Order: sequence, then C-alpha cells, then structure tokens
Amino acid sequence: MKVKTCLLSMVLCIAMGSNAAAADGPTTHAEAWQNSIGWWSETNVPDFDKKRIDQQLPLVKVQGNKFVNDRGDVVVFRGVNISDPDKLVKEGHFTRKHFEVIKSWGANVVRIPVHPADWRARGKNGYLPILDQTIAWINELGMYSIVDWHSMGNLKSDMYQAPMYYTTKAETFDFFRVVSARYQGVNSVAMYEIFNEPTLFHGRLGILSWPEWKAINEEAITIIQAHNPAAIALVAGFNWAYDLTPIATAPIEFSNVAYVSHPYPMKVGPPFEANWERDWAFVADKYPVIATEIGYQLATDKGAHVPVIDDGSYGPRITDFMATKGISWVAWVFDPDWAPQMIKDWNYAPTMQGEHFRAVMLKASGK
Repeated sequence: MKVKTCLLSMVLCIAMGSNAAAADGPTTHAEAWQNSIGWWSETNVPDFDKKRIDQQLPLVKVQGNKFVNDRGDVVVFRGVNISDPDKLVKEGHFTRKHFEVIKSWGANVVRIPVHPADWRARGKNGYLPILDQTIAWINELGMYSIVDWHSMGNLKSDMYQAPMYYTTKAETFDFFRVVSARYQGVNSVAMYEIFNEPTLFHGRLGILSWPEWKAINEEAITIIQAHNPAAIALVAGFNWAYDLTPIATAPIEFSNVAYVSHPYPMKVGPPFEANWERDWAFVADKYPVIATEIGYQLATDKGAHVPVIDDGSYGPRITDFMATKGISWVAWVFDPDWAPQMIKDWNYAPTMQGEHFRAVMLKASGK
C-alpha cells in the first residue's frame, strides 16, 4: 500500500510540473532535463565561484583563419606553458608571483597542462580548487588560459608513452565535460586542448587513422560546446602533435575550432620554412593555427633530448616564420626542471630560449 501511495505521489508531481511548464510556455528538452535534475545527480564538488573573476576579458572566437575578440580585434597569442599546477603546489611555487613574472615577460596566454595521473591522484575535489586558483590569477593579470589535457599516446587503443599519461576516452570526455561547464562564461578561459600529443610511437602504441582521430575529437568537441557554446576547441595532429597534413582534405567539421602543432627543431631539417609550410603551417591559410609547444636548448643543457636540441638558431627562425603567417604560439616551459627550460631557477633568470621568447613577447605587447 505504501509503495502505491509513493508512486501516486510521484505521478501527481510529474503531472503538476508538466501543467506548470505548459502554463509558462514551451520548454525545450534541454530545459526540461535541467529542470528535472535533483539530488540524485548532485556531486560534492562545489561550483567555481565566478565572483573571483574581477574582470572579463574580451571574448575570443574563431573567425575564418583568425582568432578575433568581441571588439573585432585580431588576436595573436604569444605566451608560455607552466608546469602542471600539481607540481607547483607540491614544490611550494604555486604563487601569484609566478604568474606576475609571466605577465612581466609580455605573455598574453598561459597554457595549463593537466596530467591525467595528477588529476586522478588528487581527485576532482583536490584538483579543481588548484585549477580554479590558476585561472583566477591568470585572469586577474589580464591573460588568457588554455586548459590542456596533457596526455601522450593513442587514445583509441588506450596505450600511452608513460604511466603519467594513462587515460581513457571516457576519462578524457568527462574531464572536458567538467571543466567546460565549470568555466562557461569566464572569457579568459579561451581554449580547451583535447589531447596534448597524439602518437603511435612508430607502431608501439597501436594503430589510429585520421578518420578515427577526427571522430574522437568531434565527440569531445560536441561535449565541450554543449556545455560551453563559446569554447574554442584545439585539435592536435599526429607525430606528437606535429603533422597537420590530413586537414587539407578532412578538417574537423565544427565551428570555433583551431589546430595545434608542436614544431620542435628536430622534427624536420632544412629548408625549415618550406618543410613547416608543407607539414602544418599551410593550415593557417584557412584555419587558425596555434603552436602550443615550441622550444629549444643546447645539447649540453640540462635535460636535453630529442626533438628539442638546437644550436640556438631555431628560436628566431620559428618566431619570425610564424609572425609572417599570423600563427599563435606558446613556449615550453616556464619551469627550471622540465626541459627545455625557460628559466634557470626560481629567481626567474631566463635561459637562452627564455631570453629570446621574452624579447619577442615584450616587443609584441608594446613594452
């Protein structure tokens, strides 16, 4: 008898809700779903407090082959990668000063690499407050953010280059569901980079075709833009995010999308400009391109490894080349440990590449 009474109450509540909706006018399926959300769908992760956003930067969108803000200005991003905020917290360097120095170097964008292993280790309740603070500081200083899911490998086969990069499609999609909804309406969170560096590692990580990778990215973009219609999604090419040649015939079939390359110095030999144009830069004639990692160091420098070793000539060559095509870039990495380093120590003395990228950013910012 008690069960029947409960069921009857539920039916009456649903009917009353339907009548109320009809009285107020038509309701879309999406609105009906949102209105029906109850205790059973709640989490214990507090929402991002948008009162912490003390200023709104101009909203950036994709228009043709450019990034354009809502004032109609073309935006070329030039900035730096930080190390994973989890690392900064653990080592005691998660401070506003860190971002103040980045701003003083002339940067207008900061890429935030979130490693799947760190995301899982802290859990959403542990990681999101750190990400919130990172974004709040960047916003306060008048810079834009790129939220990067920093994995390396084959998302189709679930095979990755190192344990810290291990993830799954489900986890990747859930990450972007969470962060795109969380920062919806925060204009400074300009871009969501779906996957740092897709690679098959010469077959060691399985097989992945461009149509398969395209479909995975388009599903991720569907999720991101359903939660945050203004979000720009960044899609990386193969060969550790270097090769964008498939875009010539099979681009991503969504709006507000830009393409990513990581054209490190050892990816190709001379003639560099011609090879870059062939492999990835040609895309900038039709769509926005952003090199979310560029960097270099001498063979004798700490942590030197393939593909970042160079004699020093790469820096001016790559930034001059990208300037001629209006391509945005983000240098790797504003950390004294991860290579190639932009700073020598926590006193922020610049390395060879740090000096070069700082000079270019300062000139571009008019400082």
